[in-house]
Amino acid sequence: MTGSVLIADDDSAIRRVLTEALTRRGHDVKAAPDGATLWRWAETGEGDVVVTDVAMPDMDGFDLLARLKRARPGLPVIVMSARSTLATAVQATQGGAFDYLAKPFDLDDLVRLVDRALGDGDGAIVASEAEAGVATTMIGRSPAMQALYRTIAHLAGTDLTALITGESGTGKELVARALHDFSARRAGPFVAVNMAAIPRELVESELFGHERGAFTGAVGRRTGRFEEAAGGTLFLDEIGDMPADAQTRLLRVLQEGSFARVGGRGAIDTDARIVAATNRDPVAMVASRTLRQDLYYRLNVVPLHVPPLRERTEDVPALVAAFANQCAREGLRPKTFTAQAMARLRAHPWPGNVRELQNVVRRALLLSPGETIGAEAVARYLKAGPVEAGSGDGLGAIVERHVRAYLEAHGDAVPIRGLYGQVLREVERPLVELTLRATYGNQLRAAELLGLNRNTLRKKIRELGIAVARGSRS
Repeated sequence: MTGSVLIADDDSAIRRVLTEALTRRGHDVKAAPDGATLWRWAETGEGDVVVTDVAMPDMDGFDLLARLKRARPGLPVIVMSARSTLATAVQATQGGAFDYLAKPFDLDDLVRLVDRALGDGDGAIVASEAEAGVATTMIGRSPAMQALYRTIAHLAGTDLTALITGESGTGKELVARALHDFSARRAGPFVAVNMAAIPRELVESELFGHERGAFTGAVGRRTGRFEEAAGGTLFLDEIGDMPADAQTRLLRVLQEGSFARVGGRGAIDTDARIVAATNRDPVAMVASRTLRQDLYYRLNVVPLHVPPLRERTEDVPALVAAFANQCAREGLRPKTFTAQAMARLRAHPWPGNVRELQNVVRRALLLSPGETIGAEAVARYLKAGPVEAGSGDGLGAIVERHVRAYLEAHGDAVPIRGLYGQVLREVERPLVELTLRATYGNQLRAAELLGLNRNTLRKKIRELGIAVARGSRS
């Protein structure tokens, strides 16, 4: 189906290329250099589809989008932007855009979108207005991440169940958090549960809670994660590690919308959006019967795949900058990675994905002398990667190796002051963070596990700037 297309972009070359591509398709195209001109055309009823950039010389593209949706609610608007971030994609989608394209994009993709808009009318998934200032730590402008952003943008305005897949260290919990932060449930709790970290016999009690006397050791009523997540999002990580009987109960909850505490009789309505994740192939888990097929279909309403870092190495510089800034806030000296060092980082296969990159950056900033980090240093820190199980290389040996490398790198020069404190922070922060994660933010349990006084733990949390959320693994 052909139709009339209005284009707004202040770049004459882009206007020309888009006009030629859509004209060849048989569309009648009018291109404007600014938003005001396009608005005058659309206000008088011209155009069956609008294609507009976000950065206009006379107005913000999102303001233009809002005006168009008020004046002509059924007019499909396709938004283009060089600000290729998750927030931009969500703002476009929740503002009523038919779809969003991150620059640069394939012309064929735009032509297909225009054709679909002409055939489907207003096919946008419209949610509540995007809340200004919603934060997310997802980083990346690669095509793989743009595809993920677009899916999140369309899904965030719904309560549909989602299943996130991806290798360990790719950031699946960040995706779940983004779905929550950009949804209408953002004011509610985000409760994360690692199914692999819960003893099998306690899974049902952890999820659904229990009544006093329900089993040996149940000395009082306990609220489960479903109740804690009421009005918000319940993130079930490593769903494939859930025992079979707990999978059956979870399926029943998803079907009926209610559950009962262990040892309880009354039904409790659930008001939590369910987002699940796994680092394994869910289809293979269904085939091996470690994941119920009917539960898989219930969870996999909308699948999201987080790409491994080796498939989006163009995002490595932005990730390195973000991790370096984080380290600077923690007290490490700011340093610069050379172009050769960045090339070496991009060439690495990253079996540990983003988490591995973060560890390498922290290691390089701590141990490298001088103000710059070169390719040789990066290669050395990449070799000093995760310790293989059973290698016998304990924590003390790891610290000894890195401190020796640091001191040898200085030669006869005197190292910078504060090495003792820096090394302690490098060990102390992950120790406290991981313990809090393992105890789901329960500081009393974390203090007992660490062997610290609770007040001492609180002091360390403040000193290290660790954010603690009860019931969350973040």
